[in-house]
Amino acid sequence: MGRARDGLMNLQLKNKNALVCGSTQGIGKATAFLLAEEGANVTLIARNEEKLQAVLAELNACQFERSREQRYSYLVADFSNPIELKKVLENADLHFHILVNNTGGPAGGPIFDAKIEEFESAFTQHLKCNHILVQALVPFMKTQCFGRIINVISTSVKQPLDGLGVSNTIRGAVANWSKTLANELGEFGITVNNVLPGATQTERLNQILNNKAEKTGKSFDEVAQAMKNSAPAKRFAKPQEVANAIVFLASEKASFINGINVPVDGGRTKSL
Repeated sequence: MGRARDGLMNLQLKNKNALVCGSTQGIGKATAFLLAEEGANVTLIARNEEKLQAVLAELNACQFERSREQRYSYLVADFSNPIELKKVLENADLHFHILVNNTGGPAGGPIFDAKIEEFESAFTQHLKCNHILVQALVPFMKTQCFGRIINVISTSVKQPLDGLGVSNTIRGAVANWSKTLANELGEFGITVNNVLPGATQTERLNQILNNKAEKTGKSFDEVAQAMKNSAPAKRFAKPQEVANAIVFLASEKASFINGINVPVDGGRTKSL
């Protein structure tokens, strides 16, 4: 990810501990690096230990302006198996001030054609595992009178996206779960917010574009350009641009922002 930037956001995350899900690539990885750059201790969590080790090595090699006490680590867990996730958490140090819930989206396709198993799998990975993490981490957050829970979901909670039937459904469930949590936890100094990425340069976006190209008979570049043109910015987001919003919401400076959806989509979503 390279050297630290010349100008930090100065979000005062020193001595804050962050757990970042899906942090071996894309938005999750970018968020982990930006949190580290802002001074946080970062724990990565994903299912592929080899990739986790590679990202950890990158973090340790970065030239951040950080304290000697700053720590990086990782946990291995497969979010398709909630029982496994619970066991991993039972054996971990759960002194986290920040939780970033971020999991790869379900496969695309019309909702009418979706199998029941697809809904069950997505519900498990996105909502059940988010809930397990929150239940495990919130007790410590309460003792600190400080907690930040940021869920990376989708602009589909404001405007359903064509061809992403299962994702549209499950993302909406996560958004309402999040709002309910925000109402319950706000009095303890814990905020719960959602970041809604638009089309972002990730492996998932490449999969979506390839699938659409195959179905329509158009080239990958044609499909990509049409998607870019759907946003006033006429381009895809960089993962780091989404991470900027996540890390701000994780900071003390966002202390009175709670229970909201923040689109980071270049203006593509038509609703306010």
